[in-house]
Amino acid sequence: MTPYDFLDIDSLFTTEELMVRDTTADFVNKEIRPLLQKAHREESFPKQIIPRLAEMNLLGAHIKGYGCAGLNSRAYGLVMQELERADSGLRSFCSVQGALVMWAIFSHGSEEQKKEFLPKLASAKVIGCFGLTEPDAGSDPASLKCQAKKVKGGWILNGNKMWITNGSIADLAVVWAKELESNQIQGFLVEKDFKGFTASLMKGKFSLRVSVTSELHFQDCFIPDSHILPQAIGLKSALECLNQARYGIAWGVVGSAMECYQTALNYAGQRIIFNKALSSAQLAQAKLVKMVQGITLARLLNFHISVLKEKGELQPEQISLAKMNNCQIALQTARQARDILGANGIIDEYPVIRHLLNLETVNTYEGTEDIHRLSIGRSLTGHQAFK
Repeated sequence: MTPYDFLDIDSLFTTEELMVRDTTADFVNKEIRPLLQKAHREESFPKQIIPRLAEMNLLGAHIKGYGCAGLNSRAYGLVMQELERADSGLRSFCSVQGALVMWAIFSHGSEEQKKEFLPKLASAKVIGCFGLTEPDAGSDPASLKCQAKKVKGGWILNGNKMWITNGSIADLAVVWAKELESNQIQGFLVEKDFKGFTASLMKGKFSLRVSVTSELHFQDCFIPDSHILPQAIGLKSALECLNQARYGIAWGVVGSAMECYQTALNYAGQRIIFNKALSSAQLAQAKLVKMVQGITLARLLNFHISVLKEKGELQPEQISLAKMNNCQIALQTARQARDILGANGIIDEYPVIRHLLNLETVNTYEGTEDIHRLSIGRSLTGHQAFK
């Protein structure tokens, strides 16, 4: 039993899974952590790390074949955990590349599209983004207004997307739009040099600053027939991709929580107040215990959903429970850690405030807590309460 793994949850993982985790952690600690303070202050993503992410097989790591690592669900989850232990923006980059863009092509694309794009995405020769959210269509994606009109040899796309991770640096966008005639939602592959497609960088964020967030604009953008995702028909297809990402988020936020807890534990042991270590105070211990309680429960939840995922039995509502629960625990942990650090909790010499700010976004993107709660409620009662 250790302060960092109170129930010896590590013993549930295989040697190979822990090796993947430790290799990822070592890479992140040596090559990425030193860049984060500057990147956060400058509101920029350190693009120089992208080739190394590919060399470490961290892009689309859960996909089998096409140049991808083919990790099982637990190893993949541990990768997401260690990436977000550094920064949510880092995990978001990899999640969008792998769980959204690559998974959309892997699960809904043609064999030709898979062979064409997946190896390039895995090797970071191509960067991807996922265009679903719009200015007026966030929690209600079915109301999206981006339209695709069928013309000879392809489609004409018009509309805008908002809050798109990687958008301004992407070479390829998976874009969801409504077919004008059928009003059916359809997935398209849009390359950055397609005429009529532009992206603009969103600035002024106080959260996820180590992440590229953009708007996508389509004005009479021609999409050839070869770039329609043949199996990406209906909103369900887009939500299937989001579930892949939400699974990774459930693991990732635990990494943020672990980082905040370990920072607070170390700080409390060194901070002398009233002639004794802060960690010897009852209230400080109560906060630390609350953190360990939440992290332990979140880790056990993640392990179990990984078992269900490996068996092909994991349901969307169960992913919603994990994403909702673990984001809540991570936010609570970050706030308690910030409290233990006192004034030092708001300076970026320590990672706590950066994680706290990031988690405010992670708690709401890819489904707010309320939306996931209603999704679970529908499963429990059989009643639709969204409208």
